[in-house]
Amino acid sequence: MKNLTVSYTKSVKIIDNLNLSLAEGVIHGIVGLNGAGKTTLLNTIYGLKKQDDGSITFKGKKLNKQEISYLVTENFFYSNITAREYLSLFQNKDFDLEKWNALFGLPLDKIIDGYSTGMKKKLVILGVFKQDKPILILDEPFNGLDIETVRILRSILLKLKEKGKTIIVTSHIMETLTNLCDYIHYLDKGKIGNSCGKEEFGKFEQEIFSKIALKNEVVINEVVKGISNL
Repeated sequence: MKNLTVSYTKSVKIIDNLNLSLAEGVIHGIVGLNGAGKTTLLNTIYGLKKQDDGSITFKGKKLNKQEISYLVTENFFYSNITAREYLSLFQNKDFDLEKWNALFGLPLDKIIDGYSTGMKKKLVILGVFKQDKPILILDEPFNGLDIETVRILRSILLKLKEKGKTIIVTSHIMETLTNLCDYIHYLDKGKIGNSCGKEEFGKFEQEIFSKIALKNEVVINEVVKGISNL
């Protein structure tokens, strides 16, 4: 990504002249506070959001949407179809649905409208994997999942990395990223504030979040002053 700029209005830039090079065949984590621009950045990479300026390339060419499987935070379903029918929308004759679903335990012939939030999340994850694209973009993939499914998903992503997939993951949980990613990039007000590899994760986390914690502590002290004692 080179000189990438995305605006909400002419005067409000969500992504501001961002430059970021992502190595292929590894897992990248993008972390940032709410409103930092994480989802906007992912939507722009996928092509759901149009950039005002800059370029996004993959292997020396303009990135093609067809090269990406994208797990978005909000998913729309045809509520009156079954999970099996939903997954049939993605064509991949080599995808063994029964084996994959043995990991996720979904009732595939049940109408999606009867699924819980966590079950729907598992379903869209299966859809992403069935597409089998060279790039996976996963926006908050662990939200809404139980502990065992988080472990399974993490293991799958590490195996897909071994197969050469380039994976981009966002999360509000730093520990999730440090246990999974090869690189972490901190997005702050539409710019990359810091990037680091595995060997620097501890220092990175301390520097970034100590600044945030210090800033928040000042605000907390101010607002609590107005609370009366019992």
